[in-house]
Amino acid sequence: MQCRWLLRAAWMAQELLTTFDGEIESLTLIPATGGVFTVTATEQIAWDRKTEGRFPDITELKQRVRDIIAPAQDLGHADRKTD
Repeated sequence: MQCRWLLRAAWMAQELLTTFDGEIESLTLIPATGGVFTVTATEQIAWDRKTEGRFPDITELKQRVRDIIAPAQDLGHADRKTD
C-alpha cells in the first residue's frame, strides 16, 4: 500500500476477470506493504514482482495466467505471436 499499487492491482484483477470470464472462480486482493505483487492461479505463481523485478504488463500477465488456467484460450490481439 505504500507504493500506491492497489489501484493498478484492482484494474489488473478486473482485466483478468473479464478476460477469463467463466474460468476464474474467485479472485482476492490482499493489501500489503513492501512492494508485494504476486499473482497465483491454481496454486502456481503466474507473476511475482520481487522475482521478476518489475510490475507486469497486462498482456504478459494475461498470457501467463492463460497458460496456467486455459492454455487453449485465444487472447486475440493480446496473444503472443507464434512462428
